[in-house]
Amino acid sequence: MYKIIFLFICMQLSASLFAQNLTGYLYGRVYDATTKQPIPFANVIVIGTNNGAATDEEGYFKINNLPVNTYQVRASVVGYNPMTKTDIVIQTGKPAEVNFELVPQTIELEDVTVTSDYFRKDPLEVNSIRNFSYEEIRRSPGGFEDVIRALSILPGVAQADAGRNDLIVRGGAPSENLYLIDGIEVSNINHFGTQGATGGPLSYVNLDFVRETSFSTGGFSALYGDKLSSVLDIKLRDGREDRLGGKATISASQFGLNLEGPITNKSNFIFSARRSYLDFIFKAANFSFVPEYYDVLLKADFNPHAQDAFSFLFISAFDNVKFFNDDAEQRFDNSRILGTDQVQYVAGFTYRHLFTDGFLNIALSRNYVDYDSRQQDSLLNPIFTNKSKEEENSLRADLVFKLSKTSEINFGGTAKLIEADYDILFPNFVTTFGDSLPLTSLNTQNNYTKFGIYTNYNAFLFDRLTANLGVRSEIFTALNNKVYLSPRFSLSYALTDLTNINFSTGIYHQSPSYIWLEAFESNRDLKMIKVNQFVLGFDQRISADALLKIEAFYKDYGNYPTSTIRPYLVLANTGAGFAGSDDNFSSFGLEPLVDAGFGKARGIELSVQKKLSDIPYYGIFSFTYSKSDYTSLDGIERPGSYDQNWIINLSGGYKFNEFWEVSSKFRFASGKPFTPFNSDGTQNIIAYNTARMKSAHSLDVRVDKRWYFGGWTLITYIDIQNIYNQKNASGIRWDRREMKVDESSSIGILPSIGISAEF
Repeated sequence: MYKIIFLFICMQLSASLFAQNLTGYLYGRVYDATTKQPIPFANVIVIGTNNGAATDEEGYFKINNLPVNTYQVRASVVGYNPMTKTDIVIQTGKPAEVNFELVPQTIELEDVTVTSDYFRKDPLEVNSIRNFSYEEIRRSPGGFEDVIRALSILPGVAQADAGRNDLIVRGGAPSENLYLIDGIEVSNINHFGTQGATGGPLSYVNLDFVRETSFSTGGFSALYGDKLSSVLDIKLRDGREDRLGGKATISASQFGLNLEGPITNKSNFIFSARRSYLDFIFKAANFSFVPEYYDVLLKADFNPHAQDAFSFLFISAFDNVKFFNDDAEQRFDNSRILGTDQVQYVAGFTYRHLFTDGFLNIALSRNYVDYDSRQQDSLLNPIFTNKSKEEENSLRADLVFKLSKTSEINFGGTAKLIEADYDILFPNFVTTFGDSLPLTSLNTQNNYTKFGIYTNYNAFLFDRLTANLGVRSEIFTALNNKVYLSPRFSLSYALTDLTNINFSTGIYHQSPSYIWLEAFESNRDLKMIKVNQFVLGFDQRISADALLKIEAFYKDYGNYPTSTIRPYLVLANTGAGFAGSDDNFSSFGLEPLVDAGFGKARGIELSVQKKLSDIPYYGIFSFTYSKSDYTSLDGIERPGSYDQNWIINLSGGYKFNEFWEVSSKFRFASGKPFTPFNSDGTQNIIAYNTARMKSAHSLDVRVDKRWYFGGWTLITYIDIQNIYNQKNASGIRWDRREMKVDESSSIGILPSIGISAEF
């Protein structure tokens, strides 16, 4: 034992001495946030060192001979607000790419000792938006390096289940979230995604290629449409330009290989392929079913000159569930599971052209999802089978024109050609509430078109006021009521150079999920779901690297689809989890629907965030109090199924040196509503959502270690979720064999490791 400890200490000392002589470099570009034009002669410095560079005429810079470590990098130039990027990791395996989008300076700073350039202020999105870099997401404790799961620490964000990515944003449904990857809309970015919603167990977007994300939890501008609650915009990085490189990874649930490098001197690519090994674990544990998945990502960028850029993107996921029905025990266990095989992909081609005072973006893309879902009873008779395809072919154009130093105007629109094919068998299903659902089978194919057109005017007025005025029009030909108008307005007033008060309001529309429209012709009478949003916020820069935010929100919902067969059911209460008999197949909407549902969500949020700086710790504290209530066709107001009134998050970490880092996350959430069971396994309408689960809490701890070698880097971590083994209840269901309630709980303590070799 002593020999092992001595050997480990020797390895640590030798690695430390070796790393002191290793260096890397960073490169990137500085450009105008509005026009995307390069900014020449900007100063880029590595804070805490004597290293820096100036950008060339096309905005490019390069800084060499940086010792391996984590740095903050600052870009500044006369006429623009400076910006600092944190968590820039310099390593030997590959160079670090750092790009800056600088906002023109409109307030002249005088006698100010505290700067605010660690936090970007977007003039178009004045409220409810956060930005995260790759490194901030990667090191998130309990996040499985998942681009969505790391967002759960933000105020206003609830999780329907700790093991899934069903985001509940400010009382909304899991179907109300918009995903964008490099400006291309994606219907769902999760493996084993829930049809008609946006959640799933884990994301299929490879975090290694994510440059940064921006996440808006409400009050977003007219640039985004057809979703009600949130916008997650994921920006992928370019491939490295110096040589071919890559990364081999094995983590808690998957292994994979990345490759990237130049194609020509003006083009580059990134590529990854990953496979889960959950099937091996499930088989070894003698589970009655086995999930497995694969995903691939390919992106190629071509920049013939400074004014034009072309990009191609392809991401695909393949998901399979295998059942083993060798004995009665396995058949009974499997009878409670809706298994879904899925093939999904997004492919897109984008073109950007810069002109003197703005730019034009054009994107042509295709989203495709093939669902093969089935559930059988314990005698292997079909309860539900669903073979369906949903395809979207989209054309999107965005034009940004800078009218003056203090104003700009945006125009844009989307056109979608949609094909929906459904082959569904649903024989004689009776819900636990005693409702007999009328649909027994469905075989249909339909084509629709969908259009969205917007304009937005942004101006800086009276030295301290930023104003946005926008309007959006949505057209959906599948509905008998086809045209909808969504005006939006926001203001931000700078009380001081470090303090802002913000307000946004607007009308938001979202079309019903495609599958909701297919079962009955009368469902075409549905209107687009509507919500009127109001957000009032205050933010204060506590220091250069710390920000305090307080926001209050109110959402007034209308036109929500409700069931005429189940008059207590509003579809805002569906879409999370693995839909099936346990939730009476509610999320599919395979019944006559009317737009009689309405509701409201309101709450207050507080957060404090500290970025990593020369003070080597970072963290986010967030507090949310909210309530959401919905009224269905029966006219009774009830709590929403995802209504968690109190949510508290505390996440942070400490970076000891260039090798070691430790972080942790504590989360508390009050219980969500549920409907209790009777002694015979039925449920009563009068008791719908009248009970609540117990409050949930957990603590995750993560330790990261980097090993630097000549030409490559080894990255290792251990991540322990729910370290004190708290058994949080996640839901209830009826055990037909034992004739009693089966309370599901989240997995207790869950350790995982990750090993990556980057070269």
